[in-house]
Amino acid sequence: MKIKDGFVMREAGGCFVIMNLGSELNLGKMFTLNETGAFIWKSIEKGLSQGEIAKKLSEEYNVDAETAQKDVEGFICKMKEADVFE
Repeated sequence: MKIKDGFVMREAGGCFVIMNLGSELNLGKMFTLNETGAFIWKSIEKGLSQGEIAKKLSEEYNVDAETAQKDVEGFICKMKEADVFE
């Protein structure tokens, strides 16, 4: 999976926001993320696979593999529905 051009994540005061800074600023495509969502986003930016992200998420937040996999799948599904990923 790949993040579409123009979408970036910014952090301000401990809050994470994804926005589209493409050729046309689209404030309708603005999302807030929690720390876990930001972790997944950064992992996608690094080019990690879904399985690699789930493994790292499990290790980082001390959750079981099944929960981590479901969290990653849910995040990816929501971002695809929002047309953020190619």
